[in-house]
Amino acid sequence: MSEPAEPRAKPGSQTSLRNANQRRVLDTVRRDGHLTQAQISRRTALAPSTVSNIVHELIDAGLLAMEADGAGRRGRLIGFRGSAGHVVGIDVGHRHLTVAVADLNQRILAQRRHDLPAGHHFAEGLTLAGRALDDLLDGLGSARPEPLAAGLTVPAPVDLGGRLISASPILPAWSGIDVREEAGRRLGLPVVVENDANAGALGEHTWGAGRGARNMAYLKIGHGVGSGLILDGALFRGGTGSAGEIGHSTVDELGRVCRCGNRGCLETYVSSGEITRLLADTHGPDLTVADVVAAAVAGDVACARVIGDTGRMLGTSVANLCNIINPELVVVGGEVSRAGDLLLDPLRETVSRHGVRGSVQGLRIEAARLGIDAHVAGAVVLALQHADLPAGAGPGR
Repeated sequence: MSEPAEPRAKPGSQTSLRNANQRRVLDTVRRDGHLTQAQISRRTALAPSTVSNIVHELIDAGLLAMEADGAGRRGRLIGFRGSAGHVVGIDVGHRHLTVAVADLNQRILAQRRHDLPAGHHFAEGLTLAGRALDDLLDGLGSARPEPLAAGLTVPAPVDLGGRLISASPILPAWSGIDVREEAGRRLGLPVVVENDANAGALGEHTWGAGRGARNMAYLKIGHGVGSGLILDGALFRGGTGSAGEIGHSTVDELGRVCRCGNRGCLETYVSSGEITRLLADTHGPDLTVADVVAAAVAGDVACARVIGDTGRMLGTSVANLCNIINPELVVVGGEVSRAGDLLLDPLRETVSRHGVRGSVQGLRIEAARLGIDAHVAGAVVLALQHADLPAGAGPGR
């Protein structure tokens, strides 16, 4: 005969209130990282004495821990105990896969990047992700951690349910697949799926150039061109999950046919493939964007010209974006962003010329501080946001 189930706390009871307050404290620490008890009190609107009691309960439960603050005074900052749990970030690109493991304090503990063949099948990518994850977890020590959740990013629009990729020409071998279910089954843990530019916005907003910004746009220049939007401090996905498709804004309606089926899209003029195509005759067919950037920085006039033209062409669409959403910050990511001001100065000049004064006044345009790791960092943020706390360690236990 089975034991009777533990009675649930009634809404409005002291137990229910304590559980809710514990959840507020945990969610605040999970979202914002290490905080003092005074900061937790302000951000949760709970009394300092209530926060103190909750913190000590969760320390006793093995979930939270006190650490020294930056000034060396011990026992002031509250964060998760290192053993409280781990999450996984997976960034799938057109030709690469990056996997990272992090703890609940937003610290990436291990990371690995692999090449993928162009046009790879979803099963191939997920199988490699599973092997890479196993290797990373095995390398973290004798007591192999079991992750709580994974964030998975792909270079294509993802529906609001986080399941389907809605642009088959971009990742044809992933189209029509319930990516969340398939990845969860293969990896053996809950998975949340997101567009890579949205993940890049989250990564830069959490750890990079966008820290502290309330309204920002993240631009990813790679095989395609996309953007992720942070509005009023939160990721904006739009009505169907496809907000930010700046790469498919029309630059010239009589231009080349884009993979999306339209003509003259921005990404037919601004993308890694277009940058190398323009230089193939003079610099060779095997040229990469990294080669172009390195040559431009070293003084190659042709490479610097192509990068500058890329910034100018991008600038008109960015100015239009700024006229609509009025961000305080635009962060430019992707490998070409390593060219720094060779790309950004022409971009800034064009945005200043075409942007409405009130929309671009005080606007900052910066290179992504996380570089090509912005997307996997954002995948980690997604996993942290959706991870359930370990059984037996949560509120009210």
